Order: sequence, then C-alpha cells, then structure tokens
Amino acid sequence: MADLIARLAEVLPAEAVLTDHDLLASHRHDEADLCDSGTPAVVVRPRTTGQVADVLRIAAELHVPVVPQGARTGLAGAANAVDGAIVLSTTAMTAIREIDPVNRTAVVQPGVVNAVLAAEVARAGLRYPPDPGSWQTSTIGGNVATNAGGMCCVKYGVTAEYVLGLEVVLATGEVLRTGRRTAKGVAGYDLTRLFTGSEGTLGVITEVTLALRPPAEDALTLVAVFGSTAAAGRAVAAIAARGLSPSLLELLDRTHLRAIEAYRPMGLRTDARALLLAAADTGPRAPADLELIAEACLAAGAEEVFAATDATEAAALLEARRLAHAAMERLAAETYPQGIGALIIDDVAVPRARLAELLDGVEQIAERHGIPVGTVGHAGDGNMHPNIVVDRTDPAVLTRGRAVFNEIMELGLALGGTCTGEHGVGLLKREWLAREAGPVGMRVQRAIKDALDPAGLLNPGKIL
Repeated sequence: MADLIARLAEVLPAEAVLTDHDLLASHRHDEADLCDSGTPAVVVRPRTTGQVADVLRIAAELHVPVVPQGARTGLAGAANAVDGAIVLSTTAMTAIREIDPVNRTAVVQPGVVNAVLAAEVARAGLRYPPDPGSWQTSTIGGNVATNAGGMCCVKYGVTAEYVLGLEVVLATGEVLRTGRRTAKGVAGYDLTRLFTGSEGTLGVITEVTLALRPPAEDALTLVAVFGSTAAAGRAVAAIAARGLSPSLLELLDRTHLRAIEAYRPMGLRTDARALLLAAADTGPRAPADLELIAEACLAAGAEEVFAATDATEAAALLEARRLAHAAMERLAAETYPQGIGALIIDDVAVPRARLAELLDGVEQIAERHGIPVGTVGHAGDGNMHPNIVVDRTDPAVLTRGRAVFNEIMELGLALGGTCTGEHGVGLLKREWLAREAGPVGMRVQRAIKDALDPAGLLNPGKIL
C-alpha cells in the first residue's frame, strides 16, 4: 500500500492524492441503495489525460484495481469502490475546451457538470439536449459512461446520440481516440458507441466530443389526470399511434404525487391514480400539438386535462417531476424512521404498446408482497422507475423488497423490454443482463472485456 501511494505521489500533485479516512469513506459508493461497496486504498483526482495514463500504468504494474468515478449520482452501483482499489475521480477535469457554433460541437473534459455545459452552449445559441434527473450535479463523463437518459429522450434521444468522439485511457495506460468531429463518418468499428455505456469497465474517458443542436422553440405544457396508471399507459400508446412527438411525456403515480406534495406543497392532485405531464416545444405550433395530445389522453380515459397558463406554471410542473427522487427518499425515511428507510430504484423499459401492462403488473406485484412501490418515469419511451420502499435493517422486508424488484425485472423482460433503460447495469443488474443478453451475447461481451482489460482491473465486478 505504501508503495502504491508513493508511486502515485511521483506522478500527481500532492492535492490530487487523497488518503484521509473520511474522504475514502465518502467515495465508497454512488446513490444506489443496498449495493455492496468496499473501502478504496486511495482516491486520486487527476486533471489531465497524461496524469490518468500515469495512474493506470502504475495500477497495471502493481496489479491494483481502478474504479472510475464522476459525481457518484448513479443508481446502479456502477461507481462503487472495491477494497484496496484506486478510486479515480474525474471531478477535477472540468475544462470546456471548445464550443464550435459552425460545426455544432463541444469538446469537454469528463468532470464538466451537465447543467454547466448546458448553460455555456446556450450562451453560444445552441443546446445540449440530454438532461438526466441529476443534470444539475452529474458530470458529462458519468453521463457518457452510463449512456444516461432523461426527460427529453422521448423526442431527442439518449446521451449516445450526441457523442461524436472520445479520448479514452486504456487499462495499459495507452491513450485511444475514437470517432470523429465530422457530421458523417463510418470508418471502422464504432468504438465510440462501444465505450459509451461501458460504465468504466473498458477504459477511462478523459475527453468527449459532443454534438450540439439549435435551441428548441418555445414550449407549452399540459397535465392529464387519470383514474388508473394503466389508463395513463394507454394514453401514451395512443399519443405514439397518432404520430405525435411531445418533447416530454412523464408519468407520476399516486404514491409520487402524495410524496411530492408532502415534500413541497404545490397543489398537485393527490387523489389521482396517475398524472401525465406532456410538453410540446414547437413554438407557434405548440397549442395545436398539445390539443392533439389532450384529445388522445381524453380518449384513453383521462378524467381531466389542463394546460399551464404561463411559463412560470409550466416550470413549476416540471420542478414537481424533478423533485420525485428527493420526495421518495423522504417518504422512505418517514415510513421507516430512525434512518433505516431505503429505496430500491428499478429502471425497466418496455415497448410503448406494453406500458399499460407493465404499470398494471407493478401495482399487482407490490400489493401481493405488501411493499410500497411508487412508479415514475419517462412514459413517452416506455422507461419507468418503480421505487421500492424498504427497511434496510429488517431482513424480512428486504427479502420482500428484492422479490418485488426481481418480479418487476421478470415482467419487463416478458413484455419484450430491457432490464435497464438508462441507469445502467453496475452491480444491481448483472444477473438480469445475463438473462436478457443470453449466453452468446454474454460470451461476446466478456471477449471484449478480456481484450481491453485482460487483468480485469477496470471497475471489477460491474456489468459482467
């Protein structure tokens, strides 16, 4: 251990090598509850690609595992440390190297916070669309490593669709550049897509070239209230069937509505079984687009549909959606007081046509096991987040909570879906990835891992 610290001190500034016990403890895990984590030997905060390469070369020589971390906002345990590891934090790599309004690209280091980048490109008259729920704190490197989604995905897609190229340090310390800065390019295997979503298991991302878009037109927002979550699911299918393209289509169930209203009162309909929040960012065409969305919701059984009267009201509705996670954390704490309430946050995506079946099924699973579950998510692309409320100190409750989690996973796959729409696999869903990918798929993935990290030192135990 002393040799490791000494070697790292030779290649990094003193302030970039952290061994304080409390700092090590604070870097043990991300936001995923009930996932195992270890205590790292050291946390390093490099600022340059060269420093990252030096760290990985030392790790390879001493055979020490390396766990890359961003802001640790992930929800699958992908950033959790293992005992004796080097935690390589990219949070000091915060340079926005370039914003190019002609080619509509940005070049950034991985520690740039999503919201900071969004503000900078807006000043250049452009937009970076991906907006995960943690956008005010999560970093671009972490967003790329997990292929993060967000509320705008229904229209604008996930992070991978904006990653043009990467600079990646491999397990050997070699530096690889992937992709291109041109609008088109099909030379060779798509290594950029390979590393996007790889959760730090294939290399450490040190620079990202991103595609930017023109700013969206002014948006209008509406809310549709439903007597059942399944009816809300049918409305989503109807909106898609009519060829409509809302810029946002989010679902909140009754559990979330009540939790949010208790957390920050804003006049939400807590008697509703489900609420759909929809937006159209089509400027002068938005009123007509929203009217068509409203018609689809009413035809599917909405009890009430109303539009935000101004930008302030629309922003308040959007804020209600962004408060969902914090509100459910408080609900868990209040359900099981004395700091023992926890959330197992699921992340399952199904074809839009099967969304009503998923929502119905989640309610039935929760009722059967007697476990509170609140469902929220990106209804427009079929990606839902059932939040399972458990007591982390009660083995019986934990057993039932994990049974609920597993049955939701099983249901999602049975409906033609995937075990993770945007949170990633991490530690939480390795078993379910294996079921979804099948033996041939897993063999190919392991072959890729073995080719790029034969010693298995990069983020061990994650994904595979």
